[in-house]
Amino acid sequence: MAHKKAGGEKARQKPRVAGKRLGLKVGSGEKIPAGSIIVRQRGMEIAPGSGVGHGRDFTLFALKEGKVVFSQKRGKKIVSVD
Repeated sequence: MAHKKAGGEKARQKPRVAGKRLGLKVGSGEKIPAGSIIVRQRGMEIAPGSGVGHGRDFTLFALKEGKVVFSQKRGKKIVSVD
């Protein structure tokens, strides 16, 4: 028999999982070179526009050098490089 309750100790037994560093990597209006990552995301929260490609993990990256532009089309967020 335990002499004391394990007050909250059970929740702290597993190792902590590191964050995946998701989110915007470049702000609107910034100049970027081709191949640089614009957004890391899970699912297609932000869709690729012109000059932007997406990887199989939904990462958005620049296909050409230019300025990052965020916009909306039919309620969907879109990022493009002009």
